[in-house]
Amino acid sequence: MSRTFAYARVSTLEQTPENQIREIAAAGFGIEPHRIITETVSGSMAIAQRTGFSKLIERMEKGDVLVVTKLDRLGRDAVDVTMTVARLEKMGVRVHCLALGGVDLTSSAGKMTMNVINAVAQFERDLLIERTQAGLARAKAQGIHLGRPPALSADQQRLVRKKIENGETVSAIARQFSTSRQTIMRVRDQA
Repeated sequence: MSRTFAYARVSTLEQTPENQIREIAAAGFGIEPHRIITETVSGSMAIAQRTGFSKLIERMEKGDVLVVTKLDRLGRDAVDVTMTVARLEKMGVRVHCLALGGVDLTSSAGKMTMNVINAVAQFERDLLIERTQAGLARAKAQGIHLGRPPALSADQQRLVRKKIENGETVSAIARQFSTSRQTIMRVRDQA
């Protein structure tokens, strides 16, 4: 007899998996509470490193069903999701994703749908990276300083160099400017 499990993941402690659990119930999946696995872990972590999901895999058997609300619950990227679904399929577990109309991701139609969605998501990520890099290059070309602002102003940096030339120690100068020794050494090394 097949059993149905649910996996709900949120990224931060401020979030709750309750909405995902309600969405699964509203879709008609009656899942016993002890078969609902929830965890709070960043989506950037590979699914194989997620404690809750690892425990879930150990409990599942051939013929079982796993329900998730979205594809990204199953991995950090398209490759991770695809590998996870393939692993579950090899175990004989069907995977239903509500965001894709509840389709079984281990079926032919499910695999095709998942591959198309994954390809579009990867394309969007690549475009975002390209736009970000272009924006950074444009800002740099316009002379805009990127990164954190310097700890010391240009005048303070000149004063630091003068103090170093006069033989004051890095530690003493750092105390005078209420900054770290590393900041003073960076100014010294830039001279």
